[in-house]
Amino acid sequence: MLSEETSKKNEDNLETIFDLQKGLSGMMNLDRYPKDPEGRVSALCTAIMHEAVELQRTTNWKWWKTPTQFNESEAREELIDIWHFVVQASLELNLTPKDIVEEYKKKNEINRERQRTGY
Repeated sequence: MLSEETSKKNEDNLETIFDLQKGLSGMMNLDRYPKDPEGRVSALCTAIMHEAVELQRTTNWKWWKTPTQFNESEAREELIDIWHFVVQASLELNLTPKDIVEEYKKKNEINRERQRTGY
């Protein structure tokens, strides 16, 4: 398990990311953004899926094609796009950085138990 100090540092880092996302959201024209929470979360899910496809496209997943050099910089950029939408979805669901760290710890322990028991 994470130490209390590490957990607090993670929350602080997430606070920074959340604050940056809140600032970005404040700059956006949200006329076409769904008005209801469910619609916003649904739209964000769609954005996350599309960004995940863009991330996948940076890899040589097409086994039938001649591979190209992996562009890690491009892959990182696509992954950060996903983070933007994940953080916004977290905000839409009223999750704080502390909530995320706690929920992550709980789910991580469930996943560890599943690995120990041959899930």
